[in-house]
Formats: sequence, structure tokens, C-alpha cells
Amino acid sequence: MVQIALTGIKPTGTPHIGNYLGMIKPALELVHSYRALYFIADYHAMTTERDPEKLNRQIYEVAATWLALGLDPEKVVFFRQSDVPEVFELTWILACLTSKGLLNRAHAYKAAIDENIRQGKSEDDNINAGLYNYPVLMAADILLFGTHVVPVGQDQKQHVEIVRDVASSFNSQYGKVFTIPEDLIRIDVMSVPGVDGRKMSKTYRNTIPIFADDQVIRRQIMGIVTDSKTPEAPKNPEACNVFSLYRYFAPPKAVEETRRIYLRGGARYSDIKKELIVLLLERFKEGRRTYEVLLRDKLATERILKQGAATARSIAEPILTKVRHKIGIDQTDL
Repeated sequence: MVQIALTGIKPTGTPHIGNYLGMIKPALELVHSYRALYFIADYHAMTTERDPEKLNRQIYEVAATWLALGLDPEKVVFFRQSDVPEVFELTWILACLTSKGLLNRAHAYKAAIDENIRQGKSEDDNINAGLYNYPVLMAADILLFGTHVVPVGQDQKQHVEIVRDVASSFNSQYGKVFTIPEDLIRIDVMSVPGVDGRKMSKTYRNTIPIFADDQVIRRQIMGIVTDSKTPEAPKNPEACNVFSLYRYFAPPKAVEETRRIYLRGGARYSDIKKELIVLLLERFKEGRRTYEVLLRDKLATERILKQGAATARSIAEPILTKVRHKIGIDQTDL
């Protein structure tokens, strides 16, 4: 039996190199081993995004990015979350069976509370129910399709653990319906550094957009934070923000040679940055052209998403039918 891999990406900001290395590239590689279902998590984005035009634009940017980077809709079920209403029915069912205590322990919710306390605000200030129930919606996203593996970043590992708890509780109470998913985390790209050395994140505004124009790419790369060591001084490549990105895009032989130069002395940060610029522009040159075409032809992208949603619903409906039967909503013969 072919196993299912599923992942989603929130349309909250322009996709960047960290998204590519940490999620998109690993997810596309899974297509060779799994039946892949990848979706744009537009309703997840509503926990923070309030601008309808911006949200709509970012949905198409994310879709165009995945397609331009090699997602083949003939091999991947590619859809928009909001086009699969079964997700939201299952979300309510699971919410009624999920303990508040479990959701209280979710990292995102706890971080929001901690930040409010740090700022001297009430614990629940500006925390909406969507943020609190985010793990339940994520559980529905995953369980509705019989997912076996979920490629996620390290920061999403706890969400998959919550999904496993929710699925196990349902199966224990009503009988087995849900597949218990496993997270799939690539150790080598758990934390891709941004231009300031912190994890590359839209929150920190330290990202390098995948398909930005040449000037933006050059400005971001040349602005990567480095130490003050002279070119002649030996350096630790593993502690260098530039090398940490360079090693993902340079050929293996070039990476090893550059590593040796760092260790023995002679590495000039500006030269490595310039080489990284060339590597990035070349790596994404063809993809950038496709991306720009797709953004101009939203109807083509829309057709792909609608076709993917139809396939996704055909997978989801039998599972949701079993759920309804198990909980007593629909007792007709299956």
C-alpha cells in the first residue's frame, strides 16, 4: 500500500529560502516515495492575517512558488485548504473530543501568553480562538486524508504529537478510523539562518525571498551578519552565517574546499557572499520565470488548485463518512 505524505504552508508573507530548504524541497523529494498531498493553509493564516487583498495575493504567491519550484500537479494532489469543507466539519468533531488541557500546552498559545505577560498585558490579550484551536484544525488537515508522514520543521513537531494524541483518543473511544501519523524532520535543515543569524523567519524580517529580483537578493546576501575576523584568520565554518547558507547551494567539492579555506585562514566573507549570490540567482533563474508567468495567469493556477481539491475531497469523504458513523451522526450502512 502506498503511504501518504501531507504538508501545508501558510500564505503569510513571501516564500523565502528557509521555506524552500526546510519544507518545499524536502516535500518535493518525498513525491518519489509517497502519494503526496500538499495544500495552501489559507484558513490557518486567518489567525493573524486581516487584510483580504493581501491574503488573496499571498495565496497565489505560495501556489506559484510551489509550482515554479517543480511541483507536478499530475503527481501531487495540490489544493487550497478552504476548498475542502470536510476539513472544517472534522475540526468541530475533533474539537469536541480534545481536552482543553492539551491545547493549553501548545507552544504557540503558551508563547503568546508569555509575550503578553512580558509586556504587562492580560494573559489573553489579543489571543483569538483560532490561535487557541490551531492544533485541532491541523489535526483535521492531517487525519482526514489517512496521512502517514508529515514533513514539518522542528517548531511544528509538537503539533504532530498533538495530532497523534487526538487520533489515538478517537480510535480508543470509537474504534480505529484514523491512521496515526509520524513527523518527518530533516536534521540538516531544522534551522536555516537568516541574514541576522537567527532562524530565517518572516517574524524576524531576516529572510531572503526565493524569487526576489537581483538587487534584493544582492542586498540581502551582502547584509548577512558576520564576525570581525580578518581574512587571514582561521574561522569556524559551522559558526558562520554565510557558510551555513552556502553549503546548501554550492557543489559538494566547492563546499569542502571552502571549508578548508575557512579552517586554515584566507576566507574573505565578501567573496563567499558574492559566490552565494551567483549560486542563488542561477539556482532559481528558471523558476523565477515560471513564477512570474503563473502570477500573471491566476486562472491557470486556480484550475490546478480546484482539480487538486476535487481529488482531495474524494480521499476525505470516505474517512469522514466513517467518522460520522462511529460517533452516531450517520448510522446508515457503509
